[in-house]
Amino acid sequence: MTTTLQPLAGKSALVTGGSRSIGAAIARRLAADGAAVAITYSASPDKAHEVVRSIESAGGRALAVQADAGDPAAVRAAVAAAAEAFDGIDILVNNAGIALGGAIGDIRFEDYERMIAVNVTGVFVATQEAVRRMKPGGRVIQIGSSMTRYAAFPTASLYTLTKGAVTGFNRSLVRDLGPRGITVNTVHPGPTDTDMNPDGGPVSKIVGPGMAIGRYGQPSEIASLVAYLASPDAAFVTGADIVADGGFTA
Repeated sequence: MTTTLQPLAGKSALVTGGSRSIGAAIARRLAADGAAVAITYSASPDKAHEVVRSIESAGGRALAVQADAGDPAAVRAAVAAAAEAFDGIDILVNNAGIALGGAIGDIRFEDYERMIAVNVTGVFVATQEAVRRMKPGGRVIQIGSSMTRYAAFPTASLYTLTKGAVTGFNRSLVRDLGPRGITVNTVHPGPTDTDMNPDGGPVSKIVGPGMAIGRYGQPSEIASLVAYLASPDAAFVTGADIVADGGFTA
């Protein structure tokens, strides 16, 4: 039974790349809202297990599964492990992603392949495996990027290509899953204080002046939007591209 304090009670969630920054904030918020939460991690076991400990110490249920988002077999195994641990998956948040930059003429093909593997193939595989296990009322939430709307600086074309692919994927996925009562939405964070793009880092010097509210976002603020989309209150919201960027692309 859900309550206003725990709208996700009785639900289970999988957050890819949930060991740090936005992913960790999402995992903790979904758990605080009552969901049992599995997270995947690639190279940060200590941080992943700390997320699990923090959720469990607050009375929640959590699981960390090592899985490189660019390895389809590992992603399939992680989805299966989460579904087995929590008797299915109600909410999938595809958060795992990497950013390898460079001028278009200088990007190594190996970096292109790696970015596609993690940011696109990983999203496809996790989504395919999760929705096979979802019941009506399920939620698929992809983490995109405001860069697909406004590229504020050069050397990010490869990253933007991968995030744009996810946006296009969702538009058709809405039609596939709508008849099953599963919603599909994309959250596009703007400049947010993360390990990849810290407030005060080199990128912030470029984009900072363009922030309408005068500051970077916090991972918890992105997590709040994801929590809404995962909740019963968002049952009529599907196919949405929601930008949370402090007015950066306004």
